[in-house]
Amino acid sequence: MSLHPLLWDTHAHLQDSEFADDFDEVLGRALVSGVQRIVLIGETIENSKLALGRAQAHEALLATVGIHPHHAQEFCEQSLNALRDLVRASKKVVGIGEIGLDYHYDFAPRDQQIRAFIAQFQLATELGLPVVIHCREAYSEMLEMLPADETPASAPPRGVMHCFFGTQAQAEEFIRRGFLLGVGGAVTFKKTVELQEIVRTVPLESLVLETDAPYMAPVPYRGKRNEPAYLRLVAERIAQLRAIPVEEVARTTTENALRLFRRVDASRL
Repeated sequence: MSLHPLLWDTHAHLQDSEFADDFDEVLGRALVSGVQRIVLIGETIENSKLALGRAQAHEALLATVGIHPHHAQEFCEQSLNALRDLVRASKKVVGIGEIGLDYHYDFAPRDQQIRAFIAQFQLATELGLPVVIHCREAYSEMLEMLPADETPASAPPRGVMHCFFGTQAQAEEFIRRGFLLGVGGAVTFKKTVELQEIVRTVPLESLVLETDAPYMAPVPYRGKRNEPAYLRLVAERIAQLRAIPVEEVARTTTENALRLFRRVDASRL
């Protein structure tokens, strides 16, 4: 039994090859560290199937399904049918993602990224599921595409801005529109001053924790393979920035994750 505050890792890729050799050990360390739930995030149809397979085999795991902007050129009408089938196949699927825009790498043409994002966002709306949005160097463009109406605080979140790295004003606008901000290892980096100020000042009710494992490991593991057991370091840094107990960070961000992934109540094995 963990002696740490219970946490939710809302974004990890434990279905990827980086964890093929020691998946059970990684999951065991996460549970011991106090991570009670881990959401495995799909990147392609096949990768989404792997995520769901892992989730169906372990009570602590959930999954989202989607096509990442890096793979937007693979998106077609059949993709929507495949994603819809995965959602209907299991209550373990709690969202659509990872979808969005990546104008940093531009691995797929931007018009294809936009087309894939809009179609998958509409699918999430149709199915009543939240979206997990990947957005890099495209926050203004993303805001132009998302619904502009304000979402009441009592309403379920529309989704989460994964690994948020925008400005304070953009953060506040995403929150106004009903999106949570995903905070991971970057908040522990020395030079992420603007991100740290955002994390310090926005409502705690607008944040969820994530590792993005195997990427973006927090200090002192920066540059190494990330894993969910390191999530407590993110929670501790947020607590330090806000001058509040880490237990409060854990409790509130877990409540936020439950509001976000609201299908989870029906997803028990």
